[in-house]
Amino acid sequence: MGTVTLAPVSNEKEAKRWNDDRWVAAWPKRERLTEALTPYLVSAVAAQPGQRVCDIGCGGGAQTIALSKPVGPSGRVVGFDISGPLVELARERAAQAGAPNVDFVVADVQTEGLGPEPFDVAASQLGVMFFDEPLAAFGAIRAGLRAGGRFVFACWQGLEQNPWHTGTALRPFVPPPKLPEPGKSPVGPFSLGDDEYVRDMLGGAGFGPVTCTEVEISVRAPASAVVDRSLFGFMGVTDERLEEAGAAIDRHLARFAVGEGEYEYPLAFRVYGAVNV
Repeated sequence: MGTVTLAPVSNEKEAKRWNDDRWVAAWPKRERLTEALTPYLVSAVAAQPGQRVCDIGCGGGAQTIALSKPVGPSGRVVGFDISGPLVELARERAAQAGAPNVDFVVADVQTEGLGPEPFDVAASQLGVMFFDEPLAAFGAIRAGLRAGGRFVFACWQGLEQNPWHTGTALRPFVPPPKLPEPGKSPVGPFSLGDDEYVRDMLGGAGFGPVTCTEVEISVRAPASAVVDRSLFGFMGVTDERLEEAGAAIDRHLARFAVGEGEYEYPLAFRVYGAVNV
């Protein structure tokens, strides 16, 4: 018998990571960083009363709940995420916030799409960088929008513009990343850091005129907003090198220190807008 080659599973690595209890437990600490982007996204979405809006890669649902306010009781906001535990957290937060016009769905938008009823706007805050087939994912998002509907998302600029990121400091202590399988693209925080590449993906998916706003801000937060040492083992740091890796992180973050356990992080991101023409 011949060898049977199975097709790569879509976003398999990300699905495992974002459904791991250890990784999910660390997420609320990271929100000290990501929540700074929410006002820029909400402003760019400019949702109107009665609209249907979706939030792709909604995580713990903070942005989804923020988007529910301008659409009002006659509108609807649906948060999609690949992480079951984070969707449960988002549902709890929506209930506590008294946001009855919000729903959350566990789904991989790249392969499952946005459902049968079209949206007026698709939004995403730092979620679209983790699709391993970005052209297919953008196409699925476009298919879920009404004619003239908009796709608005934020992604990080390049690593050089975001020196707070600890990947460089930890690189000597973790296994090298595996090359993507055939037909797949690299994923990660800076996978959409090149403006020309993003525009090519959006155009290839059939979106019309693309707008882009570059934003640079600073955020004051603890070290846990950018790295959680309890996850070193999860990331591949061996027990023998935990102390050494921790010292490397201390050196890396020292330049951002502004007080005892407090740091000032310079963030650089882009907010894109595109139209389903």
